[in-house]
Amino acid sequence: MVEQTVTVKNRAGVHTRPAAMIVKLAAQFKSDISFIGENSMRINAKSIIGVMTLAAAQGTDLHIITNGADETDALSKMVALFDSGFGEPL
Repeated sequence: MVEQTVTVKNRAGVHTRPAAMIVKLAAQFKSDISFIGENSMRINAKSIIGVMTLAAAQGTDLHIITNGADETDALSKMVALFDSGFGEPL
């Protein structure tokens, strides 16, 4: 299991398009990928409903936890996605 905290950088936060990007990326890995939001709720990153319930605005810290065969690669790619601001204005 590996984990890291990321900050939502884009102005609009995790709305529908970024949530879909997260789920699409998470689905590429065999590992379990979870987020823990500021409300301490743990969600499955492969669930669009779960990701949307985070309601993560700009500046929100999310803790990413990956566990499985490709956990390190999954974590690094997920962190890179957040660092890119989902291709939106920061």
